[in-house]
Order: sequence, then structure tokens, then C-alpha cells
Amino acid sequence: MRESILTIPINEIFEPKNGCPICLMRDMLESRAVEYIMGAAMMEPDVRIETNKQGFCKTHFDKMLAKKNRLSLALLLQSHLIELDKSIFSKKSIFEGLNSKQKKVSAVNNDCFVCSKIDWGMSRLVQAVFDMYSQSREFRALFSEQEYLCPNHYDLLVSESTQSMDKKYRSEFVKICSELVKKGLATLIEDVTHYCNMYDYRNTGKDADWGNSKDAIERSIRFLTTR
Repeated sequence: MRESILTIPINEIFEPKNGCPICLMRDMLESRAVEYIMGAAMMEPDVRIETNKQGFCKTHFDKMLAKKNRLSLALLLQSHLIELDKSIFSKKSIFEGLNSKQKKVSAVNNDCFVCSKIDWGMSRLVQAVFDMYSQSREFRALFSEQEYLCPNHYDLLVSESTQSMDKKYRSEFVKICSELVKKGLATLIEDVTHYCNMYDYRNTGKDADWGNSKDAIERSIRFLTTR
């Protein structure tokens, strides 16, 4: 299959076979979006119009704070807060109903500039995954060799494949997705069980063998939540 602006990053994510590849796709898009908005883009008028209107969710405020560029974030917050006041709370109109402000606030509360960019990018990358699976024997093999697939992205791939994938390959694709989730579950069940067993007094001591279980809690949360 001919490489493109979409297939190249997908291959780069899938080739290491390390974790859920769809989580890694999301992480790549998220990192790029946060870098984008915290960089020169924050001074672009059309971008600021979007961020003023949409704002950001808690997750992405935290990631922006982690960049330690507090002035950039303060400028984004300043204009977003002013827009929130001007467009909703200070705006007066005889045509507004009793619940109009609440509905507008609800829309802002459930919006995020970074989330919207991730959703836009994910829709295109997931479609590219379907196309690559249908068109490339090598990619079908690579997909089946992934370390695991998390439940959230199993749900995403299987549901989206109903309308967006070549029917000739869908049954096989769904079966492999299920097997990848089961493989991830089996590993985590074993590691979490081993972690719990290590708290038995018979397994204590300086030579205690924790195996791969020390980070089993963190890996299980990542598996279940994508975070």
C-alpha cells in the first residue's frame, strides 16, 4: 500500500507493538494539539476565536499547565473568561428564554478545543487503519501482532467498522480485535493476581519475586480508562 501522510504515522505507532496502538494514536494527536495551542498558534486570531468559544476540559488544562508556560495559558484564560462573560452572562436580549443561558453554559462545559482536534484527527486515522487493513496483507499481520487493544478502543474500532470498513475483512478484523483485548486482559489478570499474592507473608523478604506485577495497578487503569 502506498504510504501517505496518514499511513506513515500509523505504521510508526504499530511497528513497536507496545501497548494499545489506538491509545498511542490518541496520545500522539493530543500531544501535538497541546503543543500547537501553547505555541505560536495561541496568537493566531482564528485560533483564539475557537479557544475563546470552546475552552478546555480538565484533562487538557492539566496538560497545558504541565508545559510550564503560565503566561500563554493565562492569556488564553483571560480571553476565554471575557468571552464567556460577554457572550453569555452580560449579553441581554429580549428574545432569550429563561433557560438560554444555562444551555449556552452547558455547551461550553461540554466542549474543549483540544478534544475537538483529537476527535477530528482520530476519525481520519481510524478510517486509515480500516483502509490499510483492507488493502495490505502486511498491515493485517502487523495489526494482529499488537500487544493488546484496550476495551474503549475495541468498542471504537468495532462500532466504526460497521459503516466504514470493507465488509470482506470486517468479520476477521472484529475477531482479531476481540483476541487482542482478551490477550491484554489475561496478562493483567495474571499480573494483578501476582501483585495481590505478594502481600501474603509467605512471599515477603528481600528475595521476593514481584515479576512484572509492580506496575500492574497503573497498567490496569490505563487498560480500562485509556489514561
